[in-house]
Amino acid sequence: MIVTTEQLYEQAYGKYAVGAYNINNMEQAIGLFEGNARAEAPFIVQISKGARSYAGVTMIESIIRAAEKMFPKNIFAVHLDHGDEQTCYDCIDSGFYSSVMIDASHEDFEENVAITNRVVKRARTKGVSVEAELGKLGGVEEDINIDEKHAMLTDPGDAERFVAESECDSLAVAIGTSHGAYKFSGGQGLHFDRIAAIQELLPGFPLVMHGSSSVPREEVERINAAGGGLDPSARGVDVNEFPRAVKLGVTKVNIDTDGRLVWTRVHREFFRDKPEVYDFRKPGVIMVEEYAGFIAGKSEKLLSAGELENVRSAVGG
Repeated sequence: MIVTTEQLYEQAYGKYAVGAYNINNMEQAIGLFEGNARAEAPFIVQISKGARSYAGVTMIESIIRAAEKMFPKNIFAVHLDHGDEQTCYDCIDSGFYSSVMIDASHEDFEENVAITNRVVKRARTKGVSVEAELGKLGGVEEDINIDEKHAMLTDPGDAERFVAESECDSLAVAIGTSHGAYKFSGGQGLHFDRIAAIQELLPGFPLVMHGSSSVPREEVERINAAGGGLDPSARGVDVNEFPRAVKLGVTKVNIDTDGRLVWTRVHREFFRDKPEVYDFRKPGVIMVEEYAGFIAGKSEKLLSAGELENVRSAVGG
């Protein structure tokens, strides 16, 4: 059952974060839906511009519709991740998306507000929610490439003004995370003081945490042992920090890199151990199961596991 992100946020705020996961193919979709079915957790399916280009718009949307039929008890939203203005309009007009993210964070403040507000006005006509971004996350993911020296934490006062002027429905804030597999070094972590300051000025307003994969050390080590060349020092967000962020208004947590690591590890190990096999469906079956287990575990850390029936009662599903 597809619902709006607004409906999910109303139930989640201050209690748990809704996991938002990027998918690009059938195996990821089935694993995502199966994992959340096991965890009895609401979730958000994210489609990026890259996924729309890779799989094709019709194909990726059809995969999600098929998964909805296969898992009729699941409750989820469909979200465009990191869209430009035209892609947002395309998704809004399609009638398929629950929400879109307009990413104009590379623009100056006034232009970011103006672009976001145009998207909001268009989205309102279709009942679609809009996520915006203020501040700059460092790192690399798909077409996002921001040097760490240009990363910039979100200013709380700017966040308050931005929400008021742009009229966005949720805000992705830069609070210490970054895109890709190389998020932190040394003793760095999330800037909870910054999250708290933003919440104080925007009480009850849904905050979004991008770049929130945990980059498990075991996954990196296993990938490298199977022929990979990832930086062994790569690490991400400590999953034990999620509950603290939830209490400070973080209501949506984006996870993409971890899913890619699972895919890479499964396929590298399979073809290393079975070099004579060329049937790609065999590692695909393993991928679905491994990804489902990963998703179920992540829902526990986000505190969203077991919340499905509460959401169902609230939305009338």
